[in-house]
Amino acid sequence: MRIVLFLVGLISASIVSAQEATYFLAGEISRNEKPVPYAQISIEGTKMGTLSDQNGKYRLKLKKGNYNLVVTSGNTKKVEVFLNKDTRLNISLDGVEENLEEVFIQALRATNKTPIAYTNLEEDEIDERNLGQDIPVLMGYMPGVVMTSDAGAGIGYTSLRVRGSDASRTNVTINGIPYNDAESQGSFWVNLSDMASSIESLQLQRGVGTSTNGAGAFGASINIATKDFSEKAYAELSNSYGSFNTHKHTLNFSTGLFNQHWEISGRASVLESDGYIDRASSSMRSYFLQAAFIDENTKIKAITFGNKEKTYQAWYGIDANQLKEDRRYNPAGEYTTDEGVVKYYDNQTDNYWQDHYQLLWNQTYDSRWSSNFALHYTRGKGYYEEFQEDASLNDYNLPSFTANGELVETSDLINTKWLDNHFYGTTFSVQYNFKRINALIGGGANRYEGDHFGEVIYTRFAQNKEPYAPYYDNDAVKTDANLYTKISYALSNKLNTYIDLQGRWIGYETNGAIEEGIPLGVDEQYSFFNPKFGLTYQPAEDHQLYFSYAKAHREPSRSDFENALFNNADVEPESLDDFEWGWRWQTPKLVLNANFYYMNYKNQLVLTGEIDAEGGAVRENVGDSYRAGIELDASIKLANTLSLHPNVAISRNQNRDFKTRFDGELQNFGNTEIAFSPSVVAANAIRFSPVKNLQINWLSKYVGEQYMSNLEREASRLDDYFINDLNLQYVWEKPPFFNEIVFTGLVNNIFNVKYVSNGYYFNYEVENTNIPSGLETLEGAGYYPQATINFLFGINLKF
Repeated sequence: MRIVLFLVGLISASIVSAQEATYFLAGEISRNEKPVPYAQISIEGTKMGTLSDQNGKYRLKLKKGNYNLVVTSGNTKKVEVFLNKDTRLNISLDGVEENLEEVFIQALRATNKTPIAYTNLEEDEIDERNLGQDIPVLMGYMPGVVMTSDAGAGIGYTSLRVRGSDASRTNVTINGIPYNDAESQGSFWVNLSDMASSIESLQLQRGVGTSTNGAGAFGASINIATKDFSEKAYAELSNSYGSFNTHKHTLNFSTGLFNQHWEISGRASVLESDGYIDRASSSMRSYFLQAAFIDENTKIKAITFGNKEKTYQAWYGIDANQLKEDRRYNPAGEYTTDEGVVKYYDNQTDNYWQDHYQLLWNQTYDSRWSSNFALHYTRGKGYYEEFQEDASLNDYNLPSFTANGELVETSDLINTKWLDNHFYGTTFSVQYNFKRINALIGGGANRYEGDHFGEVIYTRFAQNKEPYAPYYDNDAVKTDANLYTKISYALSNKLNTYIDLQGRWIGYETNGAIEEGIPLGVDEQYSFFNPKFGLTYQPAEDHQLYFSYAKAHREPSRSDFENALFNNADVEPESLDDFEWGWRWQTPKLVLNANFYYMNYKNQLVLTGEIDAEGGAVRENVGDSYRAGIELDASIKLANTLSLHPNVAISRNQNRDFKTRFDGELQNFGNTEIAFSPSVVAANAIRFSPVKNLQINWLSKYVGEQYMSNLEREASRLDDYFINDLNLQYVWEKPPFFNEIVFTGLVNNIFNVKYVSNGYYFNYEVENTNIPSGLETLEGAGYYPQATINFLFGINLKF
């Protein structure tokens, strides 16, 4: 019923919009009194647009209203126009300087001429809800996105899935620099606390998307652009407080341009929360510092940002009985004293420091040629600390001993598991833009060096060896290089072709023993060719059709090699053929995007439902599988003060002839649902501005039921859920002593729904002589409950 309401809203608004009068806006684009052929003319804030013809002439069909035209042909010019009748508007590009905004990410971003599905999240939308919650929470209402949080309140360890694909299959870049961890291929948002305060825009591309740097995109890619330079000096002090003792304090500043070319800006943040789950606390300190040089044709940025986090472990989950009795229960660090008293180790924590350094250089040579070049380095170091009750000494490479005539083989102890790594490299691109053609060559080369080791820092009974001697030590080196070329060519002012070819080369080596004392020796080399092509056809000014095909490959992650080692199995790289068909209908009062996709996988590494000792998801190769669906999203302007922004993704996600061991034998379960892949994901935002400077947003999210394993077992089923948030923001203009004061409020889960967004499933075999195989499979599940109703309030003082 909820989905029907979404679709009815879309159809009704479409009919209303279609009945309104339209006018023609036409004219000629010129430079130095000569026509400019094949210039791109777009409407700011929409995906509407056209190309000028070979004589520089253009024509758009639009509804009555105010518009900002963005004209691009090497340089970019914005022109305001009010349309209430057929209008002729000639635009000259004389004296227009190259628009350098976001130039560092142009090579990776999709535009209205790119035949793929994408959604942008701009700075003003981020600011409306930026009260300390992580980036996945801010993205939670985008099409096809499912967000979850270990601590339950959206701060600390959070993650997202897109089209059912987990974080390790979503490529993330920041200013075009790879962010995914090279070994796990995941993105750890806990290491980007309050990064939202330094973001100018974010683009989510669903499916394979355009060629990018770093990890291959198998479900989505996320491209983040940090804030551009500011011409004017400013300072902002932001403070927020809310449920679970959550509080954030942020200082943002900019010197503005000085000496006509230089700007320095930065941010310092403190963010803490006790978490919804018991003891699932988070304590983060982060910073962002940027120095920019801007000249007529040159833009250089030196950026550093980093984070230090300490979070109490909350990845253990709880069982069904605990979910009913005490959904906030956390078993992490639990132990029993000799007197039988249950206690919790107070430092069962995750501790990690990560610092990023980026040097970005954009150069414009003339109206046709420009280039980007970047150097980057990331330093990361941290550890888990855990209390182990009655642990086997042999597991920690400690000797057994005799005490009072008895052999002692176990002891309570405290261990740490360390990760010490370096990641560095370069990215580059060269772009050519002239008449009908936009061509780009780019790529990158990166190297990762990581050391994994563990230490026993306390034992109750054991006889330690030398202090802090590692009980396991495994180092790894990974190299990743890619080269791509992208060509967009206008066959006419209605038909555009797109070709994107990428080669990617990976080398991965490990040496030494892992935690279980088993040697993990990997020496693998991979070479992938990833072609993409598509067509965009615009039969009318307000309609656009597109089709694209993309081939993608991915190498296994470190955990995939470890799991294969334990299961005495091989692990294979995976491949994907992604077909996308789309329709865009865009008018001043209605924007409607429809996208159909079919993603056919070979050897897909799907989630099994199990987790490892650190809460990481376990995956395994399945032979053939696919994801297919339709995604609809819209923006509907009902009045100047009221708009709707619904989206819905309906999909089918299947393993073909899924085989696995169960009840002591290999069984074929036929076609089964892929784990963690709900068939329906929908959202809506109702935006209402009853008076000047007051914005009210009602946000809704529905996620259909899903299985946590590929067996479709009832024990692995997660129920569907429907949650609603209320967001308010009021801007006080020109108050005493400040330039502006912004008040923001957020009520999450306003109807106090008790829901679970994530979990895990496990099974194991026991002897049972009453069945033919002699082995019976027992199964169970763990759950990660999310917070019931909670509040956040913030005040932003702008100087």
